[in-house]
Amino acid sequence: MPKKLPSYKGRLSFAQIAEGMIAASENAARLAQDAKLLLYAGRLPTACSLAALSIEESGKVSILRAMSLARDDNEVKEEWKRYRSHTNKNVQWIFPQLVAEGARKLDDLRPLFDKGAEHPYLLDQVKQLGFYTDCLGNKGHWSIPDEVVDGELADQLVATAELLSSASPTSEREIELWVNHVGPVWKKDINWMKHAVASWYEAMQREGLKPGGENDMEKFLHDWIYPEGV
Repeated sequence: MPKKLPSYKGRLSFAQIAEGMIAASENAARLAQDAKLLLYAGRLPTACSLAALSIEESGKVSILRAMSLARDDNEVKEEWKRYRSHTNKNVQWIFPQLVAEGARKLDDLRPLFDKGAEHPYLLDQVKQLGFYTDCLGNKGHWSIPDEVVDGELADQLVATAELLSSASPTSEREIELWVNHVGPVWKKDINWMKHAVASWYEAMQREGLKPGGENDMEKFLHDWIYPEGV
């Protein structure tokens, strides 16, 4: 028996990407529910750590969506690297905080993806502190999970995990439409990309893959409203 199963690093079909997005969302929801049960039971450190794992699983969805737009093997490789990076998958965890501080449209959420941001590393550290004891700092202080995680932090992370894991299932057709609309302008002018994403959402509405009526994605991109199931 091999010591470790090899990690796949090649291209995926639209069907495989949709399957991976669904698997990640379902597992994120499972982990969030487990975290909530532990929260109710007063097991705060483990609740925090499981919530962080749930947030990471939810973060795989956007990475897989980006992988569908990879233009060459190097970009595919880069997306797999992000997929397997804890800190690349957890960047959305401060989303509720940004909203509470006044974020109202897409441009207000840029701090989520700032390359110099510290919040991804902070959550990764919280995850570790919730699971393990460790010897930290210049004076060799022992970190004990029950002593470093409080109820407020646990409540916040579990609620965030629940929010981020609530996306609706992704279909193969959704990925196909995404590539058709967004692919031609991917990583080009930001205004072109915004227009393409709004057009993608409208196409989804026409095919019954998203609720009809106003284009909520258009509002999210410019005026603020979080699109259902995104």
